[in-house]
Amino acid sequence: MLEIFLSLNWISVISAFFAYFFLGYVWFTVFFKKLYRVSLGKENEKEQPLTMIFVVGPGICTLVILITTAILFSALHIHQTVDALKWGVFIGIGYLSANTFTIAINPNIPKPILYGLISSAYHLVGINIASFLLIQNF
Repeated sequence: MLEIFLSLNWISVISAFFAYFFLGYVWFTVFFKKLYRVSLGKENEKEQPLTMIFVVGPGICTLVILITTAILFSALHIHQTVDALKWGVFIGIGYLSANTFTIAINPNIPKPILYGLISSAYHLVGINIASFLLIQNF
């Protein structure tokens, strides 16, 4: 496992990280800002400024997701775009979306289905962009 980790194409991992992370920023602050606030029951509350935990935390989690995906791709010898995108869909639905809905379905999320749809769609798009970038040879 260590040799796979050390042999990763770190330029691809970092480019995938920036794409996925930037997509999250745009997704939740531009594309779905209002709907996301509705899903959280915060549509009538004053918007609070982002603190570091809300920037750094998701960044660390995204990096862990991408390193794990890159290791998986390496172990499975995923080098073709079509294969990377198939696995991106599989990971996006099977792990990221399923986990997102699991988190959403609790009494603290007033509109869990809306929250799950917005966040799951983000992860499905994000992991597929990242999957494409992970197999590139920069």
